[in-house]
Amino acid sequence: MSNSKLRKVDSENRAFKSEWEHDYFFILNKDHKPQCLVCFQVLAVLKEYNLKRHYMTNHKQKFGKHSCESRKVVCDQLKKKLFQQKSLFTNETKQQEEALLASYFVTYELMKAKKALSDGELIKNCAIKMAEAFNENKVGNKFQTVPLSKQTVTRRLEDISNQISNNVKDIIANCSYFSIALDESTDVSDTNQLLIFVRAIKEDFTIFEELLKVCSLHSTTRVTDGAKSMTGTISGFVGFLRQNQITVPTLHCIIHQEALCAKSIKLSTTMATVTKITNLIRGGNRSLTHRKFLTLLEEMDSAYGDLLLHTEVRWLSRGKCLVRFFELRHEIATFLREEVTNSAELQNDLEDVEFLRNLAFLTDITQHLNVLNLQLQGKKQTICQMVGFVDSFRKKLHLFKSALDKNNLLHFPCCRKLSEEEECLEFRDYTEIIEDLSSEFDRRFNDFESFRPDISLFSNPIHCDIESQPGHLQLELCELQCDPSLNTSQVTGIDFWKLLSPERYPLLRNWALKLCSVFASTYICETAFSSLKHVKSKNGNRLSDVVLSHILRVATSQLEVDFISLVSSFMKPQCSH
Repeated sequence: MSNSKLRKVDSENRAFKSEWEHDYFFILNKDHKPQCLVCFQVLAVLKEYNLKRHYMTNHKQKFGKHSCESRKVVCDQLKKKLFQQKSLFTNETKQQEEALLASYFVTYELMKAKKALSDGELIKNCAIKMAEAFNENKVGNKFQTVPLSKQTVTRRLEDISNQISNNVKDIIANCSYFSIALDESTDVSDTNQLLIFVRAIKEDFTIFEELLKVCSLHSTTRVTDGAKSMTGTISGFVGFLRQNQITVPTLHCIIHQEALCAKSIKLSTTMATVTKITNLIRGGNRSLTHRKFLTLLEEMDSAYGDLLLHTEVRWLSRGKCLVRFFELRHEIATFLREEVTNSAELQNDLEDVEFLRNLAFLTDITQHLNVLNLQLQGKKQTICQMVGFVDSFRKKLHLFKSALDKNNLLHFPCCRKLSEEEECLEFRDYTEIIEDLSSEFDRRFNDFESFRPDISLFSNPIHCDIESQPGHLQLELCELQCDPSLNTSQVTGIDFWKLLSPERYPLLRNWALKLCSVFASTYICETAFSSLKHVKSKNGNRLSDVVLSHILRVATSQLEVDFISLVSSFMKPQCSH
């Protein structure tokens, strides 16, 4: 058959004629297809012959008796019925979508708050009761339609988590550079949980830090807790990479290094005594002793209302516990003497000048370490910022040593306060501890020294020595240092590098992007472990590995969730059916 005799329906420009409504009871639907008003069947081809044949075959016997005006009335009634049915279907679909959207909203908020999957029903019941209280029965009826059973919430959680996971994969696929942070901890069921976070940076210097994977390690792990499980060059993760010929830059978490430095201070006996006395007063089942102590503090008009417990895994609690203990040392001594039997040895410690000297110094230096710890915490910090905080503390240690050599207690408020109570107190001998702490910082932060030239350039590109910089960056640095708009800019850090034109400074921008992609700490892992303790507690430790992974991904993610697309994806199979 020749091409000239091929017929295409779309090219025939067939138009629907208005008289076909009354003659054959057909209308043109939203898809521009002829639809029967009687049986709602949609015909594929808009052709009078097809409409007439359908009517004559299926509906003439019933409607053939109608003519003229009566036929028009019947046609209008059939059209009204069709539109009502479509409207009802549309309303029902809309209500289903609204209820589905609400269930996604509630599930998301539950996971962000680290609440149990079964709490959905509680929220639903509370919402219904609130609607009743406001006499909003229609609203209450809508709340009734929101599916929030434990099984439903689990399915909604999976949908949200999968969307976030797909978005993270897209970010990694389209980013300039990325790095990963790994950390391991044991949950309440004694299962080792390995968390893997990714830090990705886009061309515009937008940084994303998202959970990439949760690995539940039910079998024996490669190293014991307390060893360098990640950075060990033999049995650690870094060693495992090298054994498999994978060469990548690796760093030990800068915050963890700082905490290990703090533990090196040789005053563990003093801390042990503080912990022992604190537990004696308010630890365990000592509620009566604790109440008596609180009463004593009230009677003595103390500045503080209670002692603070120290938790080894919480880095900041040590400093807070010591400050409170030092401030309440007189009240504690009085309480032990009057209320606690068999505490003569502890009473002697609180009256011993040497113990009080150690306590004052330990409190002061721990507080300085806590300031550093807080500076290092936080998400999306660059390695340059964090190394800068550590360098600042190193300078402080030199200042502290110089001051203590002269028995100058300007930067040691607790030591100064104690010296005002006890005459002729000397603190010069603590310079040895300062020196040891300084050496420990030098040793533990040695792996960051390889980044020192890059950090120097990143922090001050305008005044850096160009000849000492990498050769491929030198020409662009010449341009940059002579660029008037950049020379007069008051912006520093990552915001400065955002100003660089990609066309004029492609190599410098690329270099800066790479440096900013580095994870300098596992702080984000630590915050996730905190969420893990809320999610997988003693009362809710039967979560499957998959569900736990979904919960942590949603709880820790900073990405926006497209709830509308989730609803659309859920409704599509139903609509097609």
